Amino acid sequence: MQTKVTLLDGSLFTCTVEKRARGLQLFEKVCEHINLLERDYFALSFRDADNNKNWLDPAKEMKKQVRGVPWNFSFNVKFYPPDPAQLSEDITRYFLCLQLRQDIVSGRLPCSFATHTGLGSYTVQSELGDYDPDECGSDYISELCFAPNQTKEMEEKIMELHKSYRGMTPAEAEMHFLDNVKKLSMYGVDLHHAKDSEGVAIMLGVCSSGLLVYRDRLRINRFSWPKILKISYKRNNFYIKIRPGEFDQFESTIGFKLLNHRAAKRLWKVCVEHHSFFRSETPKKFLSLGSKFRYSGRTQIQSRRASAQISRPAPHFPRCISKRNLLSRSLDGGSNHTSIGTLNKYLYAQLMQFVLILGWCSDWTAEVPAQSSFLLCVFQSRVDSDPPTGLLLSSQTFTAETANTTTTTHITKTVKGGISETRIEKRIVISGDSEIDHDQALAAALSEARRQHPELSVTRVVVHKETEVSPEHVND
Repeated sequence: MQTKVTLLDGSLFTCTVEKRARGLQLFEKVCEHINLLERDYFALSFRDADNNKNWLDPAKEMKKQVRGVPWNFSFNVKFYPPDPAQLSEDITRYFLCLQLRQDIVSGRLPCSFATHTGLGSYTVQSELGDYDPDECGSDYISELCFAPNQTKEMEEKIMELHKSYRGMTPAEAEMHFLDNVKKLSMYGVDLHHAKDSEGVAIMLGVCSSGLLVYRDRLRINRFSWPKILKISYKRNNFYIKIRPGEFDQFESTIGFKLLNHRAAKRLWKVCVEHHSFFRSETPKKFLSLGSKFRYSGRTQIQSRRASAQISRPAPHFPRCISKRNLLSRSLDGGSNHTSIGTLNKYLYAQLMQFVLILGWCSDWTAEVPAQSSFLLCVFQSRVDSDPPTGLLLSSQTFTAETANTTTTTHITKTVKGGISETRIEKRIVISGDSEIDHDQALAAALSEARRQHPELSVTRVVVHKETEVSPEHVND
């Protein structure tokens, strides 16, 4: 079966799985594709016929969970860590930031004006780096989204804060972002519509600490996981059994009404999974229910222990999602605004083809996303000598297309003399209706290539241009 997974950066991962494959097989393919080791906080989601969000059960066959074809999924954060600083790798924190940005822009995670501006400024520093007056116009962030109701005043404050962050690394900016966002009252809360025993509309929120009850956007009750003895559902009714308090003699049961049976079961499963994941090291007999469903993943404590044993170089991954989105809009004929300010006059050509060969690098593995940054792909470098021969380990090819570009990335891994080596070749074809400033494009391209791949050196650039009249070869 052909499956499509929308990743947190908006790119699309496509692969083929067996018709009877379980959810875990697809999830592992996605994690390998994005080079993610701390996987326990993430999961695949899909929409049912009523457009309700459901989590793909890794232990069950996908065909028994998803109706119809094609199979479309989204890669999302499922368990929000109470303290993101305890995550082991920057790449994990970055994906958490991407999810939280979506939560904020969609309104699922409400923020004040001051919080929006603070978080927005860290997002800009993470994506664009230090403020550069030569590259940034007066409204260089106007194409980025920071809030559901974004205003010019908010953008001006974000730019003011961003200009003061010179020298802050992307990883530091993301850590500042997470340190602030984790304090928000709705951080990591999964909301479900319900009614109380008197028929009043409420929202039930599931999070790392327990079950929360909201009325008119105000939290009116909280049941921590240690206080809950049992969770169950019957038809559209959802029940929790509460441990007796200090001055109580008996346990009490509280009931809520959900929209239908499926909604009640969906809430019950989310509660089971959150309690199991965030439970103490010694699990209690919490849910003795008739359903066959059981949470089969690792707990947060087990995940941390496994992460502590990770010993690998910090994985290279592109943070320039915003730049890529801005540039793709320009390539699609959209906005004339870009983050470098001078790209528009050379983004189009009648037919422009670039070939990039990023040399050979020992003991270095490259993770290439399905959609690569335009700047990274637009230029090409090539080693003067012939590539070394050796034992071929793997050969992979990725293709990404927009309205005006086709990008093909070919990765070859070999072993020579006991040393693992990786070679990357990127071939870009750009079609348009105007001329291109080769010198300016090349200078920007080489600068970005060196920044993205400091391990590799640029020794030669080849640019090939064709027009409707006659082909022209330009070598530099």
